[in-house]
Amino acid sequence: MDWKRQVALVTGASSGIGAVTARMLAGKGLRVALVARREERLEAMAEEIRAAGGEALAIAADLAREEERERVLAALYQAWGPVDVLVNNAGCGWYGYGADMPWSIAQRILEINVEAVVHLTLLLLPEMRARGRGHIINVGSVAGNIPSQGVAMYSASKSFLDAFTTSLYREMRGSHVHVSIVKPGPVTTEFFETSAGEPAGRAMPAEKLGIRPEAVARAIWSLLCRPRREVYVPGVMGLVPWIEACLGWLFDLVGPALLRRQRQAAKS
Repeated sequence: MDWKRQVALVTGASSGIGAVTARMLAGKGLRVALVARREERLEAMAEEIRAAGGEALAIAADLAREEERERVLAALYQAWGPVDVLVNNAGCGWYGYGADMPWSIAQRILEINVEAVVHLTLLLLPEMRARGRGHIINVGSVAGNIPSQGVAMYSASKSFLDAFTTSLYREMRGSHVHVSIVKPGPVTTEFFETSAGEPAGRAMPAEKLGIRPEAVARAIWSLLCRPRREVYVPGVMGLVPWIEACLGWLFDLVGPALLRRQRQAAKS
């Protein structure tokens, strides 16, 4: 498909994967709508994209709120018309014992990682199907394939995205509307710092193993160029489901010990 001047909506676009993806799509000729809460960052990014010859629209919104999601689409339709590409990238997490997690944090993970993705997808999918074109890409995580200690809510939300994406992918087969999921390992973004700063949150040890967000953005572009159901980043992460199936018993033993050790270190 020729994506020149097609409309892309990227959530969580003020930093990390979303920001890099938005710049990449704009560089490929798409008109990019940037959505996140931090208006100043979005406006600065939009100006940067325009200065480079691209087209960008900044829409500040809190996607945890239903009316905000509807407002985003209304503003985008008014400016540019129908959406051709939706990148559901906005997400949040928390690390620590589930028993210590405040309900407000758990609720926000559900609102951003699950509810916002489902709502935006179901708002756009019927129109894409009617037009016979479009692509929805959900940013998941290998954590959805390997539920681990300390990230119960985050892993569960990404597992949901995996099932949601797979089901819609199969429903849309043959319709020229594509639904995909990109599943990276840890990525070096503000995600880890933000998560650790939440009430009762802790630093995620996986941060040290992070890949750059540019690798995820390239994977997203590859899905637009060659649609398929899923892609792991890096590719070796595709072994994770098999590792969980074969060695889950070992994680059951080792994982809790790692979390306990970190908790003790934080107290000392």
